[in-house]
Amino acid sequence: MSTGDAPSAAELRALCEQLAETAGAIALEGRGHLAPSASTKSSHTDMVTKHDLAAERSIRDALAQTRPGDAILGEEEGSSPGSTGYRWAIDPIDGTTNFAYGLPLWATSVAVSHEGATIAGAVRLPALGRTYSAHLEGGATVDGRPISISPTTDIPLALVGTGFGYDADRRRAQARTVARLIGEVRDIRRTGSAAVDLCLVAEGSLDVYYEEHLNEWDVAAGLLIASEAGATVSDLGGAKVHPGSVLVASPGVHTAMLELLRRSRDG
Repeated sequence: MSTGDAPSAAELRALCEQLAETAGAIALEGRGHLAPSASTKSSHTDMVTKHDLAAERSIRDALAQTRPGDAILGEEEGSSPGSTGYRWAIDPIDGTTNFAYGLPLWATSVAVSHEGATIAGAVRLPALGRTYSAHLEGGATVDGRPISISPTTDIPLALVGTGFGYDADRRRAQARTVARLIGEVRDIRRTGSAAVDLCLVAEGSLDVYYEEHLNEWDVAAGLLIASEAGATVSDLGGAKVHPGSVLVASPGVHTAMLELLRRSRDG
């Protein structure tokens, strides 16, 4: 595939899968040799390892060969301009703390947009051997098998996923919201990876996922996968979703979750 082609969304989906699987394998192989040393970025809890850097570099190098005119936004190396109208959003290891501690819930996430709209994406869970993917109007799959959201309609029975930011004061505020929510739903889970959580909603293993203060590379692929699996997607106020405010839920509990979040955040 080259920039001279007019690739279909399905072709771009396959490329997302390939890129995510290759980069994920590089990270997993490195992790298997010894516990990685890690430095920090925005705070002392915001970790980055040499394996994040190597995994992202593998994706960038592959795109330089297959899609040389496309723009790229990556967590570790930032933004590279393009000329084709296509842009790739890369998170080489989403859940770096899990990765560094040897926990399996981390992911490599790759998505591509055209003229601002995400049209294909893949999330690879290397430690579990799973690949989730979707393309616009093409449905969502895990390892090639179609997936769909849960049929939950009762908010007290909803299993809810969320995550916390890196800033200590922000984490305390998010924890207060969780404390108010937890008696209103079945239970709350925190995997440590937005990309993983979005895929868990897509396959029906979570009924709801919400979080704030994320980045485009964290959620670009996962939001498309969840949407294509049938989830209702919005921000925490019910407006258009954006990385700073994400609520993804089974349609039967989305409205109720909006109200719960409003009350819980207002205190």
